[in-house]
Amino acid sequence: MAEIHTTKRLGGPVTCYPVRLRPGEEIKSELLKLVQEHGLQGAFVMSCVGSVTKAKLRMSDSTTVKKFEGHFEIVSLVGTLSAGGHLHISLSDVDGRVFGGHVIGDLVVFTTAEVVIGNAGGVVFTREPDTQTGYNELVTNSNHA
Repeated sequence: MAEIHTTKRLGGPVTCYPVRLRPGEEIKSELLKLVQEHGLQGAFVMSCVGSVTKAKLRMSDSTTVKKFEGHFEIVSLVGTLSAGGHLHISLSDVDGRVFGGHVIGDLVVFTTAEVVIGNAGGVVFTREPDTQTGYNELVTNSNHA
Protein backbone atom coordinates (compact mmCIF):
# COMPACT_ATOMS: atom_id res chain seq x y z
CA MET A 1 0.00 0.00 0.00
CA ALA A 2 1.30 3.44 -0.92
CA GLU A 3 2.15 5.88 1.83
CA ILE A 4 -0.35 8.71 2.26
CA HIS A 5 1.35 12.10 2.37
CA THR A 6 -0.21 14.74 4.58
CA THR A 7 0.91 18.15 5.65
CA LYS A 8 0.94 19.89 8.97
CA ARG A 9 -1.48 22.69 9.76
CA LEU A 10 0.11 25.97 8.75
CA GLY A 11 -0.80 29.58 8.61
CA GLY A 12 -3.19 32.06 9.97
CA PRO A 13 -6.08 34.04 8.52
CA VAL A 14 -6.86 33.93 4.82
CA THR A 15 -6.93 37.29 3.06
CA CYS A 16 -9.09 37.65 -0.07
CA TYR A 17 -8.17 39.60 -3.20
CA PRO A 18 -11.15 39.92 -5.58
CA VAL A 19 -10.28 40.91 -9.13
CA ARG A 20 -12.23 41.34 -12.34
CA LEU A 21 -10.34 40.70 -15.55
CA ARG A 22 -11.53 42.30 -18.78
CA PRO A 23 -11.86 41.11 -22.38
CA GLY A 24 -8.52 40.26 -23.99
CA GLU A 25 -6.56 39.90 -20.74
CA GLU A 26 -4.61 36.68 -20.18
CA ILE A 27 -5.80 35.17 -16.89
CA LYS A 28 -2.73 33.33 -15.59
CA SER A 29 -0.27 36.15 -16.27
CA GLU A 30 -2.61 38.75 -14.71
CA LEU A 31 -3.10 36.63 -11.58
CA LEU A 32 0.64 36.01 -11.23
CA LYS A 33 1.21 39.77 -11.60
CA LEU A 34 -1.27 40.42 -8.76
CA VAL A 35 0.52 37.85 -6.58
CA GLN A 36 3.88 39.49 -7.25
CA GLU A 37 2.60 43.05 -6.72
CA HIS A 38 1.14 42.14 -3.32
CA GLY A 39 4.02 39.87 -2.26
CA LEU A 40 1.69 36.91 -1.70
CA GLN A 41 3.50 33.74 -0.67
CA GLY A 42 0.57 31.37 -0.07
CA ALA A 43 -1.81 32.39 -2.87
CA PHE A 44 -4.47 30.15 -4.37
CA VAL A 45 -7.64 30.48 -6.45
CA MET A 46 -10.76 30.49 -4.28
CA SER A 47 -13.34 31.14 -7.00
CA CYS A 48 -13.52 32.00 -10.68
CA VAL A 49 -16.42 32.55 -13.05
CA GLY A 50 -16.28 33.97 -16.53
CA SER A 51 -15.50 33.05 -20.10
CA VAL A 52 -12.52 32.71 -22.43
CA THR A 53 -11.83 32.77 -26.16
CA LYS A 54 -8.55 30.86 -26.01
CA ALA A 55 -6.96 28.25 -23.81
CA LYS A 56 -3.67 26.37 -24.02
CA LEU A 57 -3.84 23.25 -21.84
CA ARG A 58 -1.66 20.24 -21.11
CA MET A 59 -3.68 17.06 -21.09
CA SER A 60 -3.65 14.29 -18.48
CA ASP A 61 -1.00 12.22 -20.30
CA SER A 62 1.51 14.92 -19.22
CA THR A 63 2.83 15.47 -22.74
CA THR A 64 -0.03 16.46 -25.05
CA VAL A 65 -0.67 20.20 -25.30
CA LYS A 66 -3.87 21.39 -26.98
CA LYS A 67 -4.96 24.85 -28.04
CA PHE A 68 -8.65 25.75 -27.98
CA GLU A 69 -10.28 28.75 -29.66
CA GLY A 70 -13.94 29.74 -29.50
CA HIS A 71 -16.28 30.82 -26.73
CA PHE A 72 -16.00 28.79 -23.53
CA GLU A 73 -17.50 29.20 -20.07
CA ILE A 74 -15.18 28.72 -17.10
CA VAL A 75 -16.70 25.88 -15.08
CA SER A 76 -13.81 25.69 -12.61
CA LEU A 77 -10.35 27.18 -12.09
CA VAL A 78 -8.33 25.79 -9.20
CA GLY A 79 -4.75 25.73 -7.99
CA THR A 80 -1.91 27.60 -6.38
CA LEU A 81 -0.40 30.84 -7.64
CA SER A 82 2.69 31.47 -5.55
CA ALA A 83 6.00 30.03 -6.76
CA GLY A 84 4.99 30.27 -10.41
CA GLY A 85 1.56 28.73 -10.10
CA HIS A 86 -0.07 25.40 -10.83
CA LEU A 87 -3.55 25.84 -12.27
CA HIS A 88 -6.12 23.44 -13.68
CA ILE A 89 -9.25 24.56 -15.52
CA SER A 90 -12.52 23.04 -16.67
CA LEU A 91 -14.29 24.74 -19.57
CA SER A 92 -17.61 24.10 -21.32
CA ASP A 93 -18.35 24.69 -24.98
CA VAL A 94 -21.54 25.94 -26.66
CA ASP A 95 -23.03 22.41 -26.47
CA GLY A 96 -22.26 22.06 -22.76
CA ARG A 97 -19.42 19.60 -23.26
CA VAL A 98 -16.82 19.96 -20.53
CA PHE A 99 -13.07 19.54 -20.98
CA GLY A 100 -10.05 20.71 -19.09
CA GLY A 101 -6.41 20.36 -18.20
CA HIS A 102 -3.30 21.99 -16.78
CA VAL A 103 -3.15 25.68 -17.72
CA ILE A 104 -0.08 26.35 -19.87
CA GLY A 105 -1.11 29.84 -21.00
CA ASP A 106 -3.16 31.73 -23.57
CA LEU A 107 -6.18 31.76 -21.23
CA VAL A 108 -7.74 34.87 -22.79
CA VAL A 109 -10.85 36.49 -21.29
CA PHE A 110 -13.92 36.71 -23.54
CA THR A 111 -16.44 38.78 -21.53
CA THR A 112 -15.11 38.77 -17.97
CA ALA A 113 -13.30 36.68 -15.40
CA GLU A 114 -14.32 37.32 -11.81
CA VAL A 115 -11.64 35.77 -9.63
CA VAL A 116 -11.14 35.67 -5.89
CA ILE A 117 -7.56 34.96 -4.85
CA GLY A 118 -6.93 33.78 -1.31
CA ASN A 119 -3.64 34.14 0.51
CA ALA A 120 -2.95 31.82 3.43
CA GLY A 121 -1.30 34.02 6.04
CA GLY A 122 1.91 32.63 7.46
CA VAL A 123 2.35 30.11 4.63
CA VAL A 124 4.98 29.98 1.88
CA PHE A 125 4.32 27.86 -1.21
CA THR A 126 7.42 26.74 -3.09
CA ARG A 127 8.11 24.05 -5.67
CA GLU A 128 10.84 21.43 -5.53
CA PRO A 129 11.79 18.60 -7.88
CA ASP A 130 10.04 15.32 -7.12
CA THR A 131 11.86 12.23 -8.36
CA GLN A 132 8.63 10.20 -8.45
CA THR A 133 6.74 12.57 -10.75
CA GLY A 134 9.56 14.29 -12.60
CA TYR A 135 7.94 17.67 -11.90
CA ASN A 136 8.49 20.48 -9.46
CA GLU A 137 5.83 19.77 -6.82
CA LEU A 138 4.28 21.86 -4.05
CA VAL A 139 6.13 22.29 -0.75
CA THR A 140 4.48 24.24 2.06
CA ASN A 141 6.28 25.94 4.92
CA SER A 142 5.59 28.51 7.59
CA ASN A 143 6.99 32.01 7.15
CA HIS A 144 6.91 32.64 10.90
CA ALA A 145 10.35 32.76 12.51
